[in-house]
Amino acid sequence: MTATAPHAGKERKKRSGVLGNTGLYIAVSVAAFLFLIPFYLIVRNALSTDPEITGENWKLLPSFQWGNISELFDDPTVEFAHSMWNSTVIAVLSTVGTLLFCSMAGYGLARIPYKHANKVFYVVLATLMVPTAVTFVPSFVLVSSLGWIDTYRGMIIPGLFSGFTCFLFRQYFLGFPKELEEAARVDGLGYWGAYWRIVVPNSLNFFAAIATITFISGWNAFLWPLVIGQDPSAWTVQVALSSFITNQTVNFHLIFMAAAISILPLVFVFLFLQRWLVQGIAQTGIKG
Repeated sequence: MTATAPHAGKERKKRSGVLGNTGLYIAVSVAAFLFLIPFYLIVRNALSTDPEITGENWKLLPSFQWGNISELFDDPTVEFAHSMWNSTVIAVLSTVGTLLFCSMAGYGLARIPYKHANKVFYVVLATLMVPTAVTFVPSFVLVSSLGWIDTYRGMIIPGLFSGFTCFLFRQYFLGFPKELEEAARVDGLGYWGAYWRIVVPNSLNFFAAIATITFISGWNAFLWPLVIGQDPSAWTVQVALSSFITNQTVNFHLIFMAAAISILPLVFVFLFLQRWLVQGIAQTGIKG
């Protein structure tokens, strides 16, 4: 009896472990299936005609209307290729600028001794409590007075600094090993040299994570580019997508084709940086 009791306990624990793993796999599979449904619908409708999208006889597979791609890019009313280029320029420059300014600000608040550093940090945090709607009109008036309407400057510069991103960088740098920076100062490097030659190269995972989030945010921005980019030549891809819906017509197949093409850069960026994204988020240092 004493010999079989531990064996029975191990068997029960093994069965419970198998059942737990099976339940976890099922839950993850169901979640993945539900997550992929919208992407399937986008691709399916992008390769269909309007009657196939809105008709009663709904089919699982599309009729593979590959001509929808050329129709989208040949549409004279919407310069979709140019809008993709505009979104790329804005997202890339916004990402680079945000990484530069917010990382320098976060490093300064975390490492440079200054008696008012905490007060400055609290002011930065206070900006997170201000609704975007409150600053939207003043920002537009300022950009308009500078003559930046329909320009990259007007779409990029007002959003180069983010209080939340600065907060994340500060928290991360607080947990960065000081020994590396002290060794750099022994070699004669100042704060800028330690930041640029020691901290940044050893923080690429975190930078990649913030870059991914910032790029996706810049690519998906709609309201600010809509207000600033008033000329069709200044439209971003999100604004171009909205132009397919008018008071008179709705081009369903073009909307879905444009949506399918517009998410491809985000998919590539995420697939390329997903490993660094997970590692970087884990190193945000929110505990500090």
